[in-house]
Amino acid sequence: MDDKQKRGKPQQETKKAAVHFTHAVPAKVEEVIGRTGTRGDVIQVRCKVQEGRDQDKVLRRNVKGPIRIGDILMLRETEIEAQKLNQNRK
Repeated sequence: MDDKQKRGKPQQETKKAAVHFTHAVPAKVEEVIGRTGTRGDVIQVRCKVQEGRDQDKVLRRNVKGPIRIGDILMLRETEIEAQKLNQNRK
């Protein structure tokens, strides 16, 4: 088969898969605790869950990327909390 014959074949249409998102719960950032991670690229924050089963629960979470007080995080789960940040490093 030469190149012209290959190009002449109609492309098969691919089926588009439906997009399914997991349920997420909004949480408002109340306090920025500090930086963590090997390079300081992760920020630890305290956030208050706004809706759902754990409404009004305050969690400690690690966030990668820019974040400030008042931002809303969309949490996939609200049961696991990040470990406390070791503040007295030397």
